[in-house]
Amino acid sequence: MIQQSLVLIKPEAVKRGIVGEILNRFERANLKIVGAKLIVPTRELAERHYEKDDEWKIKIGKIRLEDAEKHNLDIMDLYGTTEPIEIGALVNKANHDYLVSGPVLAFVLEGVNAVQKIRVLVGPTFANEAPAGTIRGDYSSESSYTSVVRKRTVFNIIHASGNEPEAKFEISLWFKPEEIISYRRVHEDLYGY
Repeated sequence: MIQQSLVLIKPEAVKRGIVGEILNRFERANLKIVGAKLIVPTRELAERHYEKDDEWKIKIGKIRLEDAEKHNLDIMDLYGTTEPIEIGALVNKANHDYLVSGPVLAFVLEGVNAVQKIRVLVGPTFANEAPAGTIRGDYSSESSYTSVVRKRTVFNIIHASGNEPEAKFEISLWFKPEEIISYRRVHEDLYGY
């Protein structure tokens, strides 16, 4: 099944100069770039991209509470609250702040089972949980501890759509239809798709 998915190389990775290395990983995996742009996102775009509901905020808030307890950190001292929804809202705002903090390379990849393939290549959110060989495992250095202590989101260098409906929504946020290009790569003819 041919799919398209959105990938964002976040400000940290752009500033570190590892964009080419990351793009190379996707191209080597037979994913083709069909849209790309380097931009500093507006606050409005960041808020629409990370527009999280109360359920998400509660879930993330509970994870932060667990992380704080695991690391013997005083969550009240760090966040000024112990309410999961309030902590989740602070994390969501931190997502917005991080996304607008510098240039982002937004691109659309296309290929067979692209959404899942990209998620595997990217790896889990936290670098300490991401296996070697994944993009986050090889290039990120963030952990739950550092993000809790610094009261910010996880600087995990990259975003990839989580499922096909999310990919379609996110692509429509970042790209106009005419900015997505259709072309064939050599391997498409070789494999017959």
